[in-house]
Amino acid sequence: MTTRRIDVLDVLRGIAIMGTLGTNIWIFTDPLGPAGVMDALSGSGAADTFLHFLANGKFLALLSLLFGVGMELQYRSAVRRGVTWPGRYLWRAALLFVEGLLHYVLIFEFDVLMGYAVVSVLVAFLIGRSDRVVRAWVIVTGTVFTAVIGLVTLALLYGVAGLSSGAAPSRRFAEGGYLDQVTARIVNMGTYRFEAVFIVPLGVVLFLLGSRLVRAGVFEDSERGAVLRRRLMVLGLGVGAPLNLLTAFSGEGWFLVDRYLLPPLVALGLLGLVTTVALRAGDVQGRMRRGLTAVGRTALSCYVFQNLAGAVLCYGWGLGLATRFEGLRPWWTVAAWAAICAVFMALATLWLRRFERGPLEILWQRAYLMSWRPARETTVTDDKITNNSPQG
Repeated sequence: MTTRRIDVLDVLRGIAIMGTLGTNIWIFTDPLGPAGVMDALSGSGAADTFLHFLANGKFLALLSLLFGVGMELQYRSAVRRGVTWPGRYLWRAALLFVEGLLHYVLIFEFDVLMGYAVVSVLVAFLIGRSDRVVRAWVIVTGTVFTAVIGLVTLALLYGVAGLSSGAAPSRRFAEGGYLDQVTARIVNMGTYRFEAVFIVPLGVVLFLLGSRLVRAGVFEDSERGAVLRRRLMVLGLGVGAPLNLLTAFSGEGWFLVDRYLLPPLVALGLLGLVTTVALRAGDVQGRMRRGLTAVGRTALSCYVFQNLAGAVLCYGWGLGLATRFEGLRPWWTVAAWAAICAVFMALATLWLRRFERGPLEILWQRAYLMSWRPARETTVTDDKITNNSPQG
């Protein structure tokens, strides 16, 4: 991978991290906290709904694709060095699961790292298989997943089923203490972790797609790569985005389609668009690109930081702004998102002036190396790609 293509991946990862906050910030700023997740993710007015449409599910899907890209590059590195695969990668997955568990218990109910850790173990045994095997897994898993989403959507539309967060209405998060909230996460783990039912199969498809996009040359600055990126943009932005906008305004019955089925198409379009723009820009480094690159290189730290910052700003044990500014939604929610993003972009940029990795990435790498002989597992180039992403 050339330096330019490494930078493109960092920019994409930075956008994905900021986009996930674009979804999560609605949960933080809802006075009901996790109990109001359905309203937080779907919106209650035209402005709310459109703002939710911009982020809901799309950047989670983009992050999943990039995890697949990272796994492919780690697999290539292992093959190049003659290292058994998945081998040590399973230890990476275990660390990621523990990290996600701590993040869930201590900070945020809707952590994705635990689900990604589970997906990565399965994909680790598939990523090196033939294209025929991988294609079969993508088609079968994707078809079953789509069928389940379709059946549940029909049940919702015809009133056979309903959507609920599963948590009783409570202002515990907006007004309660920190230990009360930690206890609630532990007691209601089954409820808060239910989204993994959708994240795991969808993650398998997107991880494998990310891997195969690398092999197809989507990140190459070539005619082949340009043609593939144009196709992704047509599919994602020309077809997926309009359909997603339609479902966003079609009512609660379309929620699962709106969050899990169409956003991956939009994410593919975003990947094609951002990669094209970044490659055309070449080595030009404006302030925004430098900030996005810094976030991408410290993705795990920024992911945890943004959720911690959201909790401090909004929850009762912090500044309690979810209650104080309840009447200013949705606009103060957008302002909170922008402020948090600006802060961690600046902090990431300053941190990387002195360190190669983010603070949590450094701790993660040390924990990983403690169980293995202290030999460098990857080259410097591979480190920039694989060891600065949320999967390590």
